[in-house]
Amino acid sequence: MLHMISHGPESDPEASTPLLIAHGLFGSGRNWGVIAKRLANHRRVIALDMRNHGASPWHADHSYHALAADIAEVATQLGQPVDLLGHSMGGKAAMVAALSGAPIRRLIIADIAPVGYSHSQQPVIDAMQSVPLDDISSRAEADQALSGHIEDPALRNFMLQSLNISERRWRLNLPILSASMDQIIGFPELSGRFNAPTLFLTGAQSDYLLPEHRPLIKALFPKARFAKIPQAGHWLHAEKPREFEAAVRVFLEAKSPTTPSHPSSRLK
Repeated sequence: MLHMISHGPESDPEASTPLLIAHGLFGSGRNWGVIAKRLANHRRVIALDMRNHGASPWHADHSYHALAADIAEVATQLGQPVDLLGHSMGGKAAMVAALSGAPIRRLIIADIAPVGYSHSQQPVIDAMQSVPLDDISSRAEADQALSGHIEDPALRNFMLQSLNISERRWRLNLPILSASMDQIIGFPELSGRFNAPTLFLTGAQSDYLLPEHRPLIKALFPKARFAKIPQAGHWLHAEKPREFEAAVRVFLEAKSPTTPSHPSSRLK
């Protein structure tokens, strides 16, 4: 079973549908803490650690079918339909879970499409594996070691959130993630349709979801709607958290698919 970080009411039978959050590659449920807490004012929100990440079990199989089965297991254990939000790798896993029949009421996919991509994240794994963990005693030292491979300080800070300094280990199964990179940047061939409301929420400055992806998306998700967060890229939830939260909240709380009323998002 995946490790779960739960926010909000857990035992009120009248509470709204639980929301599961599936993070992206190299992330964790902790990364979503601020947004999860804010969305948990009227519902239970559960931020997952995906397999081979955070405090969840490590497995040799990191296929999207395996990741989707993990999500379905959590949803089934909750004993009621769930809303599901997935970003990047987590978004692909969420799409596979929805298309595989997991008990999902509404689906939100953050800045990813059901297609394969060519941008391998192997250099990031190589950078993390190059850190001499036995010689590191502080986060600053680890940051210095990473700086020779990763120039962006924001990206280094994100990576370092998965470093356990006291135990001198990464909370990431780097060998398996490396071996599974083709699967991670790819997407399995799937049939069927998910006929419940779905929101594809993207960063206006991101190129992960393009207009040419929409016909495939509509074939798999007939009730899909599309919204963009202005001045945001692929990490839209971190770059524009308030706008991201507002768009998610309006979509989840609507009685039927509708346009987010927040001025920073546009639904088509």
